Amino acid sequence: MLKIGMIGAGFVAGFHERALCSVRNVEFAGVYALKGADELAQQARRDRLGDTKVYESIGALVKAVDVVCLFAPNFARLEIMREVARAVEGGAELKGIIIEKPLARNMREADTLVRMAKAMHIPTAYFENQIHMPCIVQARRQLGQVEQAMGAAHLARSAEEHGGPHEPWFWDPTTQGGGVCCDMGCHSIACGMFMLTPSGKPLDYLKPVSISATMALLKWGKEPWISQLKERGVDYTAAPAEDYSSVSLELRDPETGQRSMVQATNSWMYDAPGLRLLMEAFGPGYSYTVNSLQSPSGMFISDAAAAAVTDSELALEKSQATRGSLILQPNESDLYGYVAEWIDALAAFEEGRDALLNLEYGKLIIMLIMAAYMAHEKGKTIDLTDPNVLNELEDYIPLIQQGHGKKVL
Repeated sequence: MLKIGMIGAGFVAGFHERALCSVRNVEFAGVYALKGADELAQQARRDRLGDTKVYESIGALVKAVDVVCLFAPNFARLEIMREVARAVEGGAELKGIIIEKPLARNMREADTLVRMAKAMHIPTAYFENQIHMPCIVQARRQLGQVEQAMGAAHLARSAEEHGGPHEPWFWDPTTQGGGVCCDMGCHSIACGMFMLTPSGKPLDYLKPVSISATMALLKWGKEPWISQLKERGVDYTAAPAEDYSSVSLELRDPETGQRSMVQATNSWMYDAPGLRLLMEAFGPGYSYTVNSLQSPSGMFISDAAAAAVTDSELALEKSQATRGSLILQPNESDLYGYVAEWIDALAAFEEGRDALLNLEYGKLIIMLIMAAYMAHEKGKTIDLTDPNVLNELEDYIPLIQQGHGKKVL
């Protein structure tokens, strides 16, 4: 039984705690966080995930577990990884390291994280849950024979939209790494590529050819929303980030030369029932669609009863309403692929290997995210086959990430 240790106790850590309730042969052994650790540990104990302890340092946690998970904010990843490395140098024996999406804020940070993991000789997992979504995996499985006969899909549309992040640091482009394209574009680009990758091929099989992007601040730069952000400690009049992003990524099959396209759309202004994941894949003579807001379950809460609702997100992540006709998803952690990515990662670590998605794959996604920001800044399509462009991306920091979003939004 693998002992899990989480660094970070915020929203995503809570979601992973819920996912672990559906995973066998695992113990949530400990957590370290600047805030929320006690509450997360108590919930884990209530869910019988083990005698979850709160640790006072990263080093102490790493020495007590088999697998360490970096679920802390993006801006803290490098220093946390250094603390993990120091614990390993001091004798801690880890079987795996997990880092939540996005891997880093830019290519410099991503490269450093990958190099540190390699130096420790420890298997890794990059947690990108949407590639593991059962509805997508099952659709691809059922279409396996059709794909073999007709060919792989040639167009994928992947979107994630909701009303905006939870924590102030998520809104701040300097701490998060950008706006919605960094926050959720990593999901949609990776998922779109997966839907186009021929069955049986590695997930980095298709070669990026070009990328274009349009980004904008459409909602959260206006009143009353901009004042709401100021109340949370975020000033979008000074350092705005995009709340809308549309990315087009062209890919090439290295064996056949055939081209395919990913259209990735993301926004923080989806004023609707809650988080929506909308994926579509189109192949020669076939297609499939995923919509996370289509549920066999629902509920209704009247105005008179709404005062009794304390947490609308118990029904659906990012739910913005507490009354009327509401959508209910009884097991979001499974629906979104969290359970499956845990099962994949833990099985891989038990065998001493990387998960389906490792940190190198996470670095690839960061490169594509940075290329999208560059395409928006320059107002042109970026050639991803040009070695000079790839070299430029290695040290590129988007203006939005630097806090100069006013220049490009």
